[in-house]
Amino acid sequence: MSEGKGIQGGLTNYGDKDFASYLRRSFARSMGLSREMLDKPIVGIAMTPSGFNNCHRAMPELVEAVSRGVLAAGALPRPFPTVSLGEVFLNPTSMVYRNLMSMDTEEMVRAQPMDAVVLIGGCDKTVPAQLMGAASADIPTVQLVTGPMMTGRHKGERLGACTDCRRFWGKFRAGEVEGEEIAEIEGRLATTAGTCAVMGTASTMACIAETLGMSLPGTAAIPSVHADRLVAAEECGKLAVNLIQNPRKPSEVITEKSVENAFRVLMAVSGSTNAIVHLTAVAGRLGIRISPERLNEISDETPVLVDLKPVGEGYMEDFYAAGGVGAVLREIRHLLHLDTVDVTGQTLAERLDDEPEWVDRRVIRSFDDPVSNEGGLISLYGNIAPQGAIFKRAAATPELFEVEGRAIVFESLEDLAKRVDDPDLDIEANDIMVLKNAGPVAAGMPEAGYLPIPKKLARKGIKDIVRISDARMSGTAFGTIVLHMSPESAVGGPLAAVENGDRVRLSVADKRIDLLVDDAEIARRLEQHKRPELQNRGYRGLYSRTVLQADEGCDFDFLTQEGWSKENAE
Repeated sequence: MSEGKGIQGGLTNYGDKDFASYLRRSFARSMGLSREMLDKPIVGIAMTPSGFNNCHRAMPELVEAVSRGVLAAGALPRPFPTVSLGEVFLNPTSMVYRNLMSMDTEEMVRAQPMDAVVLIGGCDKTVPAQLMGAASADIPTVQLVTGPMMTGRHKGERLGACTDCRRFWGKFRAGEVEGEEIAEIEGRLATTAGTCAVMGTASTMACIAETLGMSLPGTAAIPSVHADRLVAAEECGKLAVNLIQNPRKPSEVITEKSVENAFRVLMAVSGSTNAIVHLTAVAGRLGIRISPERLNEISDETPVLVDLKPVGEGYMEDFYAAGGVGAVLREIRHLLHLDTVDVTGQTLAERLDDEPEWVDRRVIRSFDDPVSNEGGLISLYGNIAPQGAIFKRAAATPELFEVEGRAIVFESLEDLAKRVDDPDLDIEANDIMVLKNAGPVAAGMPEAGYLPIPKKLARKGIKDIVRISDARMSGTAFGTIVLHMSPESAVGGPLAAVENGDRVRLSVADKRIDLLVDDAEIARRLEQHKRPELQNRGYRGLYSRTVLQADEGCDFDFLTQEGWSKENAE
């Protein structure tokens, strides 16, 4: 093994390289490793198991399978832990810790001796965090996702987390389901290891990782408990060894063209709104920026082809059996950049030439017979979102696409929780619910944008109402919801100027969201705005001081390529 590779890579600094090498090999021998093994190249395996992460319950099997592939290909596997983010087990929201996990991943990949790395993750923020870290560390990398859950059953109906979670909770709030039944359903929504069973954020990011070229082709949708998931893990280990012999870095795979392809697939699968923030952050690590105008062009040109919940009827296990990401790519082939290269070294054109042709058209429609003629997500602009907002038209109610209504304002998450179910709340079905102070700086941008329908409306049978905020919503959610309004209200964005009773207009056709108040009056109100008190110690203090707005991916300013370049210049 040549100097600087394998166990000799990135020696600890004692001021004596020979001593550092001798000491490292000595301590490595204490792990029970032979001299022969220590002379092999090393593949790191970033593993993310946690007792607080149900999505990663199968992690030990995946690590074992990757290790098997690495050994079979002639290298030494070295698993190592990083931060693990279990979506529903973190307060105030897992989004706050995505950047922390990305830093952990980047630094451990840089600091420890490895010639290539396999990153294993699945739950919503783990894959974007790992991709962000990989883009910055820029050593040969393979992304392996944990895979989606299989569905459960309730009274003859298939159930899958977490769209069905929300659907039944809505029925419970409306009085259509009793407490005893909701408790029964609770145990049937998430019945196996894996990520949510629908095209939520986790599955969307898995599809994006594969489209970017960072994952082994055909692996995004394999169910977590399927034998093929372990076979894929073994192949990832072999591929990582191949990448040592034939280096291909993330910066060569994640390019402007592959990012555009990923946005195309995001539209075609009608994926999560969160994916826009995450993909923007991953691209930003390499100085790549896709403008909101270009995003809208891609959306208008790319039909929704996948019929899965939360927009349609199917589940991820159906998507895998129907043909997966490869089938979607073939349908939009004429819209893609076919000269992009993935981690295997093949171009997208070469991959699609070799893809099997059978597709289940009940799940993945043909380009000429789409679920919808336009992509699922668009960017909105207006005087209360000058840097943009995101709207998932595929999951919204078309009758609410062109509306004007009275603003019913909630000043914070606490205010929302306190008043939303108050019987005396002055709200009608044609009003527009507005939530402030739920953006990245104020609250870490939780998935609170899916404001609950007030009970007084839900019990009248109202299923949807226009809701706007600077928060996010789960990729498993649905409704006529405007999100990621930027800049957020806490930093003095115009959303802060909205008052109870103001008129707000949403126009999906014009891609606009506007406060129908005179500009001078908006300016006057913003002059009165007071920034809320923020945490200023530890990681949370770092977060509130350096996090960027939603349109820039909510990364830390000093982690983006642009931010790092500015820091270097100074």
